[in-house]
Amino acid sequence: MDEEKLIEVVVPPNKEKQRLDTFLTQVLGSVSRSRVQKVIAAGKVTVNGTPAKASHLVAPLEKIAVCVPRPQRADVLPENIPLNILYEDEHLLVLNKPAGLVVHPAFGNWSGTLVNALLHHCVDLSGIGSRQRPGIVHRLDKDTSGLMVVAKNDFTHQHLSKQFSEKQTEREYWALAWGHFKKKRGQISTYLARSPKDRTRIAVRPEGKLAITHFEVIEKLALLTLVKLKLETGRTHQIRVHLSHISHPVFGDLAYGGRNRQFGALSNQQRQLAAELLEIMSRQALHAKTLGFLHPVKNEYLRFDSELPDDMKQLLARLRKEPA
Repeated sequence: MDEEKLIEVVVPPNKEKQRLDTFLTQVLGSVSRSRVQKVIAAGKVTVNGTPAKASHLVAPLEKIAVCVPRPQRADVLPENIPLNILYEDEHLLVLNKPAGLVVHPAFGNWSGTLVNALLHHCVDLSGIGSRQRPGIVHRLDKDTSGLMVVAKNDFTHQHLSKQFSEKQTEREYWALAWGHFKKKRGQISTYLARSPKDRTRIAVRPEGKLAITHFEVIEKLALLTLVKLKLETGRTHQIRVHLSHISHPVFGDLAYGGRNRQFGALSNQQRQLAAELLEIMSRQALHAKTLGFLHPVKNEYLRFDSELPDDMKQLLARLRKEPA
């Protein structure tokens, strides 16, 4: 298969002057502006037979030739890993990710990831997410379960990414958090950045990016609270850091105090119950339960809801046997 495809465009006779990169982004539709700029910088775009710059102002009837690199398949091997797919068409798919499954390959996890599974399941995926992250529009932490949407082409990827960045998607998480909340509902707003002490963790830092999480208590339980959370922003580890910040860390969350922080204030009987609960929950009790978005091609609003995973169900069943 050819590594490039040639696209030829004639500027309309009534076209006003416009930057070449902007014009091509509009004409090509499924190719991002940054990708167009890279193609131009590589000398793959000519105007009337001469290589052009991104800043060139197109004029009526100019003949533009573009050699667009075909999306490269990720250098990650397909693997036959079962997927729990809730919806699929030729443009995208929605799946329920189990806890323990890493989303994309990275140092220490070059196989056994969601991307490996997707490459086995799908004939093609969008290339925007890089060679290690084809089709990945958004991600969930390894030990967070729940709903994800995956793009099968660049056009779908761009439009879904725009919805996420412009806060047009619906994302609802359920978590079991330590302690009992003073308020039924509220908002957590901080600035988040990498921790200077541990680069694998996120911390509340004044120089960070704004992060906003809305919470609502669903059920008060023994030691814990079942809480619903909606993201207004989508920062790394946002919910986990925010709940820890207000002294209600996600139960079982090793990185942010969910496995040990509360033990000092517990009675012996409560300690025994907490230890039993931690045996059930080997990860953070966090699940991406609801996902809604506008289908980029069909222009239909799609909304999906998923059941809580077995470990969270088991945790709830045990907690409901105890007085709150």
